[in-house]
Amino acid sequence: MSVAEMVTSRIPGIGDRGDRTDVVSVLKLHGVITPTPSPLSRGALNINSLESAIVRAFAPDRLRAVALLINSPGGAPTQSGLIAERIRQLADEKNVPVLAFAEDVAASGGYWLACAADEIFAHRTSLVGSIGVVSGGFGFPELLSRFGVERRLYTAGENKRRLDPFSPERSEDVEWLNQLIVQLHDEFADWVRRRRGSRIAEHDDLFNGDVWLGTRAAELGLVDGLGTMREIVSQRYPEAEVTVAEPKKPLLARLGLGAPVGSGMSALLDVLERRSHWSRFGL
Repeated sequence: MSVAEMVTSRIPGIGDRGDRTDVVSVLKLHGVITPTPSPLSRGALNINSLESAIVRAFAPDRLRAVALLINSPGGAPTQSGLIAERIRQLADEKNVPVLAFAEDVAASGGYWLACAADEIFAHRTSLVGSIGVVSGGFGFPELLSRFGVERRLYTAGENKRRLDPFSPERSEDVEWLNQLIVQLHDEFADWVRRRRGSRIAEHDDLFNGDVWLGTRAAELGLVDGLGTMREIVSQRYPEAEVTVAEPKKPLLARLGLGAPVGSGMSALLDVLERRSHWSRFGL
């Protein structure tokens, strides 16, 4: 199937009549949000991989709305912000409503993306929220000595060695990291407040990183209602043709080629890290 055919492919059951010219574009946001997509991991989200699809979603002349189909456990905060802001930029330029639909999970950065929409909907069993920030890693300060390896690290600038995994953890480094996490959390919460406004409930646990099922998320104002994309779009735009905006595939992917030689171990570690994002939500 060609790229043009994929862009104009219709979702069965919605807008099957070919004599209609109004369009609802669907933008799929499925996967972990990361600046470094892996050739062994499908569905990685970042602004570079999504730019062409976002532009295509807002391109039709008779565009009625853009639907964000979200299934993401989150990931990198900067990429979440860049994607969401690009969607808002085009939505404002085109003066087109954006609707977000949570599938299995719209949590953490996935919920950040959902807040780019004017309205958010979820299935009653969707996992929604996780408005928080997490940072993790590993420390190996004694590993090298066990094998007779000496660590040699040279820096210019006293803080260039912060959080080095092969050096003992320093309390001042942990304090610095915690300050960054708090600042990122404040940015996330401010974004949610700006986008959701008075719709969100005054709840002590709203920004503590917890996650809720769709029904409870609706009560808290994190989503505007329960329903699937098929249900809501067919009710609001019964005459519109629904098209899926696909990103352009890289040349290697179009040729069916995978990872370059020598990248197997790093790619595998990347897959395991992304697997941990999903596992936090039992998926």
